[in-house]
Amino acid sequence: MEDQAAELRAMLHNTRPGSDNSKNPDGHKTRVIAVSSGKGGVGKTNISVNLAIAFAQTGKRVILIDGDLGMANVNVLLGITPKANLLDVINKKKKMTDIILNTEFGIQFIAGANGFSRIANLTDEERDSFAEQFTALSSADIIIIDTGAGVSDNVLRFIEVSDEAYIITTPEPTAITDAYGLIKIIATEFVDNQLNLKLLVNRVHSADEGKRIADRMINIVAQFLNTPLEYLGFIYDDPTVVSSVLRQKPLIVAQPNSKAAVCIRHIVSRIDKTVVKSSGGLAGFFRKIMGRN
Repeated sequence: MEDQAAELRAMLHNTRPGSDNSKNPDGHKTRVIAVSSGKGGVGKTNISVNLAIAFAQTGKRVILIDGDLGMANVNVLLGITPKANLLDVINKKKKMTDIILNTEFGIQFIAGANGFSRIANLTDEERDSFAEQFTALSSADIIIIDTGAGVSDNVLRFIEVSDEAYIITTPEPTAITDAYGLIKIIATEFVDNQLNLKLLVNRVHSADEGKRIADRMINIVAQFLNTPLEYLGFIYDDPTVVSSVLRQKPLIVAQPNSKAAVCIRHIVSRIDKTVVKSSGGLAGFFRKIMGRN
């Protein structure tokens, strides 16, 4: 792995957002990313929001979906109040195009709802009707799903059908333990799947701390779960994160030169250079999430 600390030092002296407006190398394929964690309070939603905006700053067309079906709060970090959400689409009160919100940050946003769990009880006709609505998302280069924390069925389904899943932890022992627990359940539930799991360590005090935690987790996962886990990178513990949340303005916009924001842009640049094997494209994603193989 490249020395992220060295690259971050260079980026701190050149903090303009990336200006690469080149198209997705896969043409018009949509890259679906699930962001999850073993426990709450590790910064998962904040990271999802800022990753989405950082991608948009590189010229990507990004849709951020709030998939936390228990404590949906992406809209709070964005400072917006949605008038409709996915439940309205399920209940045929709205079309998908009616609930996609344009934001001032260059991304589009779809609000989730607790009622989204009703998806398990839909008839075949209702499933097909709902799935058809997702064609409205086909123009996106990247879809980021902020899943709930923990190991609920909804969280696992989002992870299973995404092209890649980013597992967030912090240096706290409880966060590390719960992240491992989530990965263990993923490895057990989807033993036959080629899942693309990556670890992101948040709130570190040094590059060495992030790498040490990642190396230990990768080794344990490989030894006991026989599952590949890649180190995506780290984000520094940064007081500007709290101040941006209180202002309800994403960090990468409110404090673009902060250490945490630079980390996020670096991670996005690394992601942008990788090509992942699609799980079937956008059509495959929603066919799976609707329970159709």
